Amino acid sequence: MKIVSSIEELRDQLRGQLRTAFVPTMGNLHEGHLSLMRLAKRHGDPVVASIFVNRLQFGPNEDFDKYPRTLQDDAEKLEKEGVYVLFAPTEKDMYPEPQEYRVLPPDGLGNTLEGEFRPGFFTGVTTVVMKLFSCVQPRVAVFGKKDYQQLMIVRNMARQFALPTEIIGAETYRAEDGLALSSRNGYLSATERTEAPVLFQTLNKVAEEVRAGRKEVAQLEQQAMTSLAQRHWQPDYVSIRRRIDLQPPSAADMEQGEPLVVLAAAKLGNTRLIDNLEI
Repeated sequence: MKIVSSIEELRDQLRGQLRTAFVPTMGNLHEGHLSLMRLAKRHGDPVVASIFVNRLQFGPNEDFDKYPRTLQDDAEKLEKEGVYVLFAPTEKDMYPEPQEYRVLPPDGLGNTLEGEFRPGFFTGVTTVVMKLFSCVQPRVAVFGKKDYQQLMIVRNMARQFALPTEIIGAETYRAEDGLALSSRNGYLSATERTEAPVLFQTLNKVAEEVRAGRKEVAQLEQQAMTSLAQRHWQPDYVSIRRRIDLQPPSAADMEQGEPLVVLAAAKLGNTRLIDNLEI
């Protein structure tokens, strides 16, 4: 595996490649990330991974400086997975001058759910993803469904800009107890780690109620939020949305069986976890 940091080196390595499969990450890799590499390998060749902790998507009170950086360990894992090139740029490589041009998602998708609680987050995501796509020029790119809203925003961006990149969504990789794998799980204490699967259990309860025919969306959401709060979580949202556009479902949608997804974000101690489940 070749490790490159400059955009010029990356383009030299990939010149003439027409079937590149790309997996962008922020590093601190776990089995969930590695499953994305395996899926990428099934859809293209060579596989390129990137590791870049993107300052643009961190808010002023978020954990940019604390975010774990484990490049050597990550590189060893990627080499074992048969990744061809690891693009690991520095901030100077990615942003040699201030990134004044930004990609702004539409309000209806970018300022709801995660976007409401993390203002500017998705602008940072779409801007760096667009720039990474420009650097790598992949035929396919793989994103995990755990970040459901991010996947939808990137997929819509690629379609509206007519990018020559197919966006593939990978199923969420979970621990045996149901907890979605995330780099932030490392912040959990032993007691919190035991409690953490309750978030996915809560999503399952909401999904079961919807499948059983309950149509009172607001009531279901509030019950789930209250249940988490009673267990000393600090929920930001538990929300039932339409899969197609992440808008709240109408009464007609509920009657007609519109495909839905329930999404949640909540803090456990000092660690904010997100998860979702398609209904």
